[in-house]
Amino acid sequence: MFIFLDTETTGTEKNDRLCQLAYKTASSAIVNELFKPPLPISIGSMCIHHITNEMVADKPAFKDSKDHQKLVNLLNDDKNILVAHNAKFDVDMLEKEGVHPKRVICTLKLARHLDPEGKIPRHSLQYLRYFLGIKIEANAHDALGDILVLEKLFERLFIKMTKDIGPAAVENKMMDISSRPVLLSRMTFGKHKGVLFREIPGDYLQWLSGQGDLDEDLRFTVGHYLSRNNQ
Repeated sequence: MFIFLDTETTGTEKNDRLCQLAYKTASSAIVNELFKPPLPISIGSMCIHHITNEMVADKPAFKDSKDHQKLVNLLNDDKNILVAHNAKFDVDMLEKEGVHPKRVICTLKLARHLDPEGKIPRHSLQYLRYFLGIKIEANAHDALGDILVLEKLFERLFIKMTKDIGPAAVENKMMDISSRPVLLSRMTFGKHKGVLFREIPGDYLQWLSGQGDLDEDLRFTVGHYLSRNNQ
């Protein structure tokens, strides 16, 4: 069973924690709850998801809630697969709460993998929603709204991959892609934004490789093209 999940958090730094959790199962059962995190929600995060410290002041901590053990049981079941966009972020947040998903699919990595020519400028959930013309009533940057979009995006990706390898092999292929770095085709920011990686000067790639805040796929891609340039 696929479990479509999203978290909203106090921030994006190492010590930040979740303050909203939403997930939806194949049976259409939906959980959408606010929780009181062990640290304040940052102003920057409030500007994105509009959850304030006052809104969670009387909520239970996630670990003290009935939803905690329910989610642990779901994600410990070998038959279930967690689906999230940029799954590493959500999994990191869950693991801080003692929830350790066994099987994971990341729709961000799938979208990047299925776009080897870089025809899609960005692969964020909401960009893909509108670029692909996904029709659904859902609020962006709200955990519930995001899982509704996530489910529709996943359906599109599943159908696309099924055409190449057949339905029986899709789940394992999706999990395999989600478990390793994906080679990016185009730079998504900075002075070389939109440029194919193979056309970016080596000195810029060398500088970029020294930056500490690169995501897994970007760091892998930079290393790949630096190695190729040195051959």
